[in-house]
Amino acid sequence: MEYNPPVKKVLISGEQIDKRVKELADKISEDYKGRTPILVGILRGSVLFFSNLVKNLSIDCNLDFMCLASYSGTESSGKVRFILDMREDVKGRDVIIVEDIVDTGITGQYLLDLLKTRNPASVEICSLLDKPSNRQLEIKPKYVGFEIENEFVIGYGLDYNELYRNLPYIGVFDETKK
Repeated sequence: MEYNPPVKKVLISGEQIDKRVKELADKISEDYKGRTPILVGILRGSVLFFSNLVKNLSIDCNLDFMCLASYSGTESSGKVRFILDMREDVKGRDVIIVEDIVDTGITGQYLLDLLKTRNPASVEICSLLDKPSNRQLEIKPKYVGFEIENEFVIGYGLDYNELYRNLPYIGVFDETKK
C-alpha cells in the first residue's frame, strides 16, 4: 500500500529545509559565540526542526522543552493551553525559543511574556516557518527559516490532528482529502 498524505503540493523540500537549517545554525552559532544559550523546543511541532538545528550548532547549549497547544484541526483556538513547563532556570541566561511556525503570534507572545517574568538575559524566537500575513499580535522572530503565505501546512513536525508530522518536507494540506 502506498502512503498518500493529503498534500496539494510540496511547498518546501527536505533538501531546502536542511540547507536553511544549517544556515540558521551558523547564524545562531555566530551570534552566541562564547555563550551557552538554552534552546527551548516547543513540543510537539518543533521536534524535527529542533533536532536538526541543534545538531548543526557549533556552540555549547542547553536543551529544554515546553508544550503548549492552540490549534484544533486547521483553526487557531485563539487561546494558549499550557501543558508542560521547562526544567531549566533561565534567570540571567540567553534563551532561544525554537518553534515550528509563527502564525497568529498568540503562542509566541505568550511565551515571550512568560519567559521574561523569569528574568533571562535575553529571549529570542527561532522559527522554521513565519506566516506574517496571519498575525493577530505583532511579533517578529529573530531567526526565520522560511516566510510562507497564509496556507495550512503539514510535514516536518507540523500536523493536522496529530497526523503527518513525519513527512520529510512541508506541504500544503489538502482539506478535500481529510
